[in-house]
Amino acid sequence: MISLPPALERLQAALHPLAAIPQGAAWNLDEVVDLLPAAGAVPAAVLVGLVPRERDVGVLLTRRTEALRHHAGQVSFPGGRIELSDADARAAAVRETSEEIGLAPSQLLPLGWLDPLATVTGFTVLPLVAAVTPDYVARPDPREVAEVFEVPLDYLMSAANLRSVQLDWRGRPRTVLEFVDRGVPGQRIWGATASILFNLRQRMEGL
Repeated sequence: MISLPPALERLQAALHPLAAIPQGAAWNLDEVVDLLPAAGAVPAAVLVGLVPRERDVGVLLTRRTEALRHHAGQVSFPGGRIELSDADARAAAVRETSEEIGLAPSQLLPLGWLDPLATVTGFTVLPLVAAVTPDYVARPDPREVAEVFEVPLDYLMSAANLRSVQLDWRGRPRTVLEFVDRGVPGQRIWGATASILFNLRQRMEGL
């Protein structure tokens, strides 16, 4: 049984309801529209796992192995493409979390959705936010996941810990979000993962 602390009850109010899976365009589409494949973006889903701890809420993250085709070696949320066998994006996020880090559906309490995100690798990602039972034991698939770890939600929701990096890539200037290394030594949280967390902060600030 997962009981929601007040912090997660407030956070849930900032999300799209579970029954209303977001259908609109990705909120960051302007930043990557020229990079998307002509055939259209591939639908995908990730799980933003929130672990209620005694003093804080931990955000469950993984570091991908170096052998993967997309986002190799990067910090990410568990997830992947939505398969034809998946009932919907929620089912895909839960399935991928089970396959990648060994969490059972009974260890998750889905809370709601963040806004769709477009990635430079051609995916449109639906982030499912869920509470995770604190006594979980991660069993990462070594073919996909090199490490599973938690970062305090308070750290990730602080504007002071997130910076915008300007770079030129594929013909024009672009903005990439990245968390400063303070508080997460050895882990670079940036790109799509940082953008999903930024979207969570924006939605919480809009309450």
